[in-house]
Amino acid sequence: MTRIHLPGILAMAAIVVASNILVQFLFGQWLTYGAFTYPLAFLVTDLMNRVYGVTAARRVVFVGFAVGVLCSLIGTQIMGEFGPLVTWRIAIGSGLAFLTAQLLDVAIFDRLRDRSWWRAPLASTLIGSSIDTALFFTIAFSGALSFIEPANDVSWAGEVLPLLGFGPAVPLWVSLAVADWGVKLGLALVALIPFYVIVLRLRQNPA
Repeated sequence: MTRIHLPGILAMAAIVVASNILVQFLFGQWLTYGAFTYPLAFLVTDLMNRVYGVTAARRVVFVGFAVGVLCSLIGTQIMGEFGPLVTWRIAIGSGLAFLTAQLLDVAIFDRLRDRSWWRAPLASTLIGSSIDTALFFTIAFSGALSFIEPANDVSWAGEVLPLLGFGPAVPLWVSLAVADWGVKLGLALVALIPFYVIVLRLRQNPA
């Protein structure tokens, strides 16, 4: 690991830890605060991939994952107003979803890196975000997986309500997942702007 990769590693770890905590708090009725922070992880991975290559991107993912898991485990031991700052289900779901989605993102980006500049970051983020959302919300909140952490009461997430307030009846966590996915798709488009600007600056001013 070289010093040049340290900012990417620190950024990734901070995003994962913050998102693990923020995903437990609702923003409005269908979103969590984590929906606005976690997509930044894909921006970090794609920037590392474009500027330093696929090996550097994977290194940042693995080291960021390890640091994120460590901090999440610490969070499970710190009690907040409603219990641990990070529950075991959220820690496990976040870790598995993160590693799977980020490595997929790296692979897709690398496959498309020689196409138009926007294709690799957009396609890799859209696909990675979709996998991440499906894995995380299922592991963290599905009643079918309550055996992962029996003491953690997530019955609130299983309340059956119309999807996003107007669709078919589904558990609340499904609406949260769909809303989260929608935000990720929107941010994937917005992130193309800082991606392009940062890549240009890093290439003009290499460390």
